[in-house]
Amino acid sequence: MLDFIVVGAAQAGLSMAYQLKQMGKTYLVIDKEKEIGASWLNRWDSLTLFTPTQFNHLEGLEFPAPKGHYPNKYEVATYFKKYVEKFKIPVQLNTLVTKIVKDDHHFFVTTEDGKILEAKQVVVATGPFHIPYTPPCSKLITEDIFQIHSNYYKNPSQLEEGPAMIVGAGDSGFQILDEISANKDRKTYYSGDTDIKTLPQEILGKTLWWWFTKTGFLSFSKNSWLGKKISRAKQPVIGTDVKEILHRENVVSVGRTNDAHKHEIETENETLTDVKNIVWATGYRPNFNWIEGLELDTDGYPKHHRGISKMKGLYFIGLPWLHTRGSATLGGIKKDAQYLANKIESDKTQTELVQKVS
Repeated sequence: MLDFIVVGAAQAGLSMAYQLKQMGKTYLVIDKEKEIGASWLNRWDSLTLFTPTQFNHLEGLEFPAPKGHYPNKYEVATYFKKYVEKFKIPVQLNTLVTKIVKDDHHFFVTTEDGKILEAKQVVVATGPFHIPYTPPCSKLITEDIFQIHSNYYKNPSQLEEGPAMIVGAGDSGFQILDEISANKDRKTYYSGDTDIKTLPQEILGKTLWWWFTKTGFLSFSKNSWLGKKISRAKQPVIGTDVKEILHRENVVSVGRTNDAHKHEIETENETLTDVKNIVWATGYRPNFNWIEGLELDTDGYPKHHRGISKMKGLYFIGLPWLHTRGSATLGGIKKDAQYLANKIESDKTQTELVQKVS
């Protein structure tokens, strides 16, 4: 029987695998995708990280790019492949987990093809992006208007001719809006909040992440006063000139999307009748219903303390604000993995002491 099964082979799962290897544990990393790095490769073509090279190192292997470079999704996927190869991490691809059940002693992990894997403990590293969310009104729109969630958007060539509407005020929404509206001949509607805080990628010759690190911004615990304030605040858009984009002649801000019916899209500012394409950059909803007996919070995420769930032997890594703002970054994930590894090792030592005494 394996000591651990790790579900998810992106940065969180690989970081945890590295720690388990150092600890001498037997383990297997499983992932639903067909290749390492697919969670990045599946995103839009022009995607780049907000963090420069020097802040993207997983433990044990530096990111192979010059300092100050902002890697694209292909470079990230290649880095993951090299990481797996260097540390000989056992990864089983094309393996979708449909159920995790625990008995008194260990876990049963059921996969889509009906196979059952067994392990003493499990680390869930599936990240925060589970179910692409689109508002209910999207189902009321006529089929001849092309609709796509940002999760499946690749580039403007997917769109039909005619006006497009991008819905969503986050980083993804503005990056996609920037790309689509770069074609000045395409009328592009923006649906979302225009009161957006933005941060440049560099300030006074230093990268934003240098300042974040220097000020400790990435290290505030989510349970601290500052951590609570930051986590609840509207997140700024990083590295995208929102003001310039919204002032383009072919970009029309229409406020929030309220409703729709066939060809009519009702927004705060006007009812649109000429939209031919909609990109929904409206985020995701978590899905942990496949873990039997798991206690969830009001947002649908597992109840845990720094990745340690209330179910003994079940751990989480890669969740948003698992412990700090840095938990969501490529270079910050290693601190969470190190913490879990230390906790696992200390729990093992305590168990052995109890067994000796008894």
